[in-house]
Amino acid sequence: MAKMIHSMIRVLDEARSVEFYERAFGLSVADRVDFETFTLIYMSNAETGFELELTVNKGRTAPYDLGNAYGHLAVSVEEVAVERERLSTLGLNPGELVELNRDGKLFGLFFFISDPDGYKIEVLQRHGRFL
Repeated sequence: MAKMIHSMIRVLDEARSVEFYERAFGLSVADRVDFETFTLIYMSNAETGFELELTVNKGRTAPYDLGNAYGHLAVSVEEVAVERERLSTLGLNPGELVELNRDGKLFGLFFFISDPDGYKIEVLQRHGRFL
């Protein structure tokens, strides 16, 4: 069986992106691999073996066009309202808390936040299928 191991996003500024993911989600650099024309930065934390791969293309100065096909990354937390407040205190501008119900029952409690390159990250309360 295949095992999901990482998701990759292209970022413009390595330091800015690493700082965001460290502050926002407690990820730290697990590995950094430098090539002639690009650098790969793998970030993770003790919660999961899944990694976020940041790709920095050297010499690029224009922001990436995320287009209309990109969806979002998602993380789960114990207390989503507390996490939203923490991120707000850090000046990271999380979106509004949203409650999504289905058949009269809570399906998801979440908010979105954007990273420095405009990628959306959904922050979900650990509940139901979002453990």
